[in-house]
Order: sequence, then structure tokens, then C-alpha cells
Amino acid sequence: MIFQWENEQTQAVMLRTFLKEQGVSKKLLAKVKFQGGKILVGGREVTVRYLLAPGETVEVQMPAEPPHAYLPPDDTPLAILYEDEHFLAVNKPPLVPSIPSQYHLTRTMANRVRFHLEQIQAKDLVVHVVMRLDRDTSGVILFAKHRFAHALLDTQLRAHQIYKEYRAFAGGNVARLAAHEVIDRPIARKKDSIMARCVDPAGKRAVTEYWLLARNEAFAEMRVVLHTGRTHQIRVHFADLMCPLVGDDLYGGDHEFLERQALHCAKLKFYHPFLHKEICIEAPLPKELARFKANQMKSGEKIDGRS
Repeated sequence: MIFQWENEQTQAVMLRTFLKEQGVSKKLLAKVKFQGGKILVGGREVTVRYLLAPGETVEVQMPAEPPHAYLPPDDTPLAILYEDEHFLAVNKPPLVPSIPSQYHLTRTMANRVRFHLEQIQAKDLVVHVVMRLDRDTSGVILFAKHRFAHALLDTQLRAHQIYKEYRAFAGGNVARLAAHEVIDRPIARKKDSIMARCVDPAGKRAVTEYWLLARNEAFAEMRVVLHTGRTHQIRVHFADLMCPLVGDDLYGGDHEFLERQALHCAKLKFYHPFLHKEICIEAPLPKELARFKANQMKSGEKIDGRS
């Protein structure tokens, strides 16, 4: 990938400083320097100590990214929600891991994206996962098509500038759920479990906001927004309210109706650093959750879930 910027300032600036302002980190510059990339001004290769004059254009040629040998391609079709030369968003089905792990080495969403990149003859074949979902959670999952795009989105992610909205169905003591609530309770790993988390005063701060959409005597449907990104955050917070998500057997949810937790990433919004505009991506409710809603929540109180 090749990127160009013009120095529109009225004075000269050190190239290192100028590139930092464009979002090019020291780590990325090291890859350019040592892995076959180039930095050019006026067609001449320069270093980051070059003094970039007003009106001069710098060109950064990113080194190619060959595919990782440990990530074999999987030709299972993708449900593509958004795609351009920088980003790819897909609708992840439930029961499919986002990335390989000790227990799921292949047939993940990352394997499917690897195959897709080969099919479209992408310039870079490394799969960059910007935001992933739990294996059982469905919905929008975002990938970057090159390391610079990944780095820019990671900066937004760390600054909590990427908006994620979920649909969730809870059981248990749903009568106690407020129409709107901000849950601000720290989360830590359970001492006796490798996987499970819990609300713990010694944990890291976790903030979940929800709006009740509908409720009957047994279940509730919520619109949920994450303000932090702790592992299993939504699942842990609702379990702590004695309202575990339907199907979430790890946290005490009723799995009579669903074989996975009733959690779906329905909307994702981020600022596109190359197109300079906000991108909003939505994924429809999957059929098993739509069926659960139609069958188990056809009666009950409907609530205005707008913020």
C-alpha cells in the first residue's frame, strides 16, 4: 500500500513529526525501515530526519504483508456488510470463533477472511482483526486490510471512539430491570476459572449502558452499548443483576430455547480515516434470535428504547 500527504503548513517540519500527525507510529515506521518499505519525497528516498518543506509531498510505501502460515484459508462464504480497500465488515454467525485459539485452530472467521483476501487478490494477505466477538455472539465484526488501517482504528478503539450497539435477551429477575440504566461495576477473572469473569471490586472498570425495549414475565429485550471492552462484559453485568442472558450457560442463563447466549452486535460506527467520514454498519437480527423474540416475547410490555 502507498500513502501520500502534502505538507500544507506554512513552515518546514521534521518528517518524523509530520508522519506522526498523520497517524504513522514509531512501530509502523520501524516496519517500513526494516521490512522493505520506503519513504520518498520528490521521488528520492529520505529518512524521518528529513525537513519537509511547505508544499512538498511525502510518499510512504508500506512493505508487503505475506500471509501467516498458521492461518489456512477457509472457503466458507462471508456475509459481507461493508468493504473497501481498507476495511472489511462481515456478519459473524453464532458458534463460529473470531480467531484461532487453542481449542479452535481452524474454521474461524479469520480463516474465512484469509480466503476472501486471496480471492480478491488483495495486496496484503495478513488478517487484521480490529474488533472480535465471542464464539457464541453473532453480528458485526470488523477487519482491516492492511497494518496502517489497523493501527488507525486501534487508536480509535483505545480512545473509546468506536460505537458498538448490541441486542440482548435476558431471563431471570427481569422485573427489576429499569427502562434505562448505566451499569458501572468492575470486572475481574474468577479465581477458580480460566474463562469465566465476575463483578469484583478489585477488577478493572467496566461500563455498560442499556435501554429496555420489551419485557414480559419471563424475558426482556435490551439495546446495549459498551463504554468499555472487558471480556464477557455484557454477559457478566446482566448475570450480576440476576438477569443472565438467555442461552448463556456459563453465567446461569436458561438454555432451553437457545444453544448460545442471546447476544448480537447489531451496529458498529467508526470514523473512516481515509474517506474522512463516519461509517455505520448494521447487521440484522439472526433467524434464531428473531424466532425466539417472535415465540417467547409476543406478549408483554413494549418499552420505548430510545436514548
